[in-house]
Amino acid sequence: MKVFRIAIRVFIFLLLFVFSFAAVYPLIFLLGGSLKSTAELGNSLAALWSADGTIQWTWLPFEPTLRHYVELLLDEPGYYVMFWNSVKIAGGVIGGQLLLSLPAAWGFARWHFPGKKVLLSLYIVLMLFPFQILMLSEYLVLNRMGMIDTMWALILPGVCSTFPVFIMYRFFSKLSKDVIEAAKLDGANEWQIFRRIGIPLGMPGIMSVIVLDFLEYWNLIEQPAVFLRTERLKPLSLYISTITKENAGVAFVAALVALLPPLLVFLCGHRYLEQGIAAMGGGSES
Repeated sequence: MKVFRIAIRVFIFLLLFVFSFAAVYPLIFLLGGSLKSTAELGNSLAALWSADGTIQWTWLPFEPTLRHYVELLLDEPGYYVMFWNSVKIAGGVIGGQLLLSLPAAWGFARWHFPGKKVLLSLYIVLMLFPFQILMLSEYLVLNRMGMIDTMWALILPGVCSTFPVFIMYRFFSKLSKDVIEAAKLDGANEWQIFRRIGIPLGMPGIMSVIVLDFLEYWNLIEQPAVFLRTERLKPLSLYISTITKENAGVAFVAALVALLPPLLVFLCGHRYLEQGIAAMGGGSES
């Protein structure tokens, strides 16, 4: 019996190791490619460019070099322009959502008004629509407002997203009514309750929104490709599309460096992200 339990544990460990390696392998692939010389990358990816044969890839470079890092980080000013464009987009969306979505989520969670359930259901339906369905209508509206080929074409639709309202609503609706009633008896008004009780106790939901927003808007591809035309306004997510086979090594470095900010945000906020996912799976409270 003891041998059977040990065998089960070993099997589970090996299974988890395989899954973990599969998740980490893209990072290993990027790191190895970023350290390969241009000639070695050309030989490894020759089948990709010619669409003939199979790619011969080795994990470790035979001729390791940091030349591609120097080319990207020291000799390519356009990379930093796109990097800060991504920061502006993600930061603008997150800041705008906190200003609009926090009060909206609090109102849905704590107030009762006619049409509340219908409006909340509409929010959920809009949350489920992918960008491809709303692309034409968004383009027409933004074009009428004169925002095409500006940062606002990416920030404004993100700020008006219903997704953060839904997540924070789930957290605010779980706040104890006794705490709020006690605060009212002590003379606190609605703004004081929201600022001193709602925000601190709903911080896990707020942080989960920040993490999810950063991961989403840092990696935008379709929206900037449709709404932006000027190269200096495009975010980092579109940088790799400007790279050719002559400098494929820079593509590996760009992808690896672009992955670091969302990876850092995820590692710092994964606990809040888990709480946000758990809140979305909870029962409805209204």
